[in-house]
Amino acid sequence: MSKRSCEVSWKAFLREENLPHQWCPGCGYGVILKSMLYAFEKGGLAPKDVVVVTGIGCWGKADDYLYANTVHVTHGRALPVATGIKVANPSMKVIALMGDGDSATIGGNHLIHSSRRNIDVVALVANNLNYGMTGGQYSCTTPLYSRTSTSWYGDPEPALDVCRISETAGASFVARTTVYHATTIEKYIGMALSHEGFSLVEVISPCPTYFGRYNKLSKAPEMLKWLKEQSIPIERVKDLSEEDLKEKFVTGVFVDKKGHSFLSRYRVIQSRARNELESE
Repeated sequence: MSKRSCEVSWKAFLREENLPHQWCPGCGYGVILKSMLYAFEKGGLAPKDVVVVTGIGCWGKADDYLYANTVHVTHGRALPVATGIKVANPSMKVIALMGDGDSATIGGNHLIHSSRRNIDVVALVANNLNYGMTGGQYSCTTPLYSRTSTSWYGDPEPALDVCRISETAGASFVARTTVYHATTIEKYIGMALSHEGFSLVEVISPCPTYFGRYNKLSKAPEMLKWLKEQSIPIERVKDLSEEDLKEKFVTGVFVDKKGHSFLSRYRVIQSRARNELESE
């Protein structure tokens, strides 16, 4: 048992028999996974309390290493499945693990509507800035002009800001950090798990195998240094120009507000329906 004063250790969630993991050397997904397990422990959760929904891609393999209720779904469909699970069993903590493809490139429409509904689901987006599992193609979060296997001379499309999309659509908790800033990953996941409403935590993660190698950052330390240099805390944004912020990762908590979640509104509808039926 760790020094964290919780009944269930984070190790209760980890399938140690499936280690070592399949992720590439230098990939940040192991850091994100362990941070999530620490957050489960600190939140006093047990494997039976948690449902983890995963999609397709490198981060979608995370369920292979988890003792919990897990559902592995098709590409881009983690959020609608997580929504159905939460509505059917509101007592469960439901967390959707998605990459930049699942969350935004393929699954962007589901992200918008999950945020709009403010459904009580945690979306943990591990963003490695490309399609790592299938060969390093560019995704909607790939930085402008970056080299990928499908944009050898530079990606012509500006990157989509996943956090801003979710915030604008109605999510009540939104935060971003990077694998370099590892201690904040557990903190933000913990905040999301205790929040009522839709919570999105985006973690920018190194991919030395593809994105890094194609952009002269082929070693993990180089990518971590790059993440540090490209990150700007949200507190500094007001003092910087648009040019200063160009192609940077703004980190921190974008929104943390109380509001009626989907489930709280749905309970009102259920009560109204019961009252009307009883009065007939």
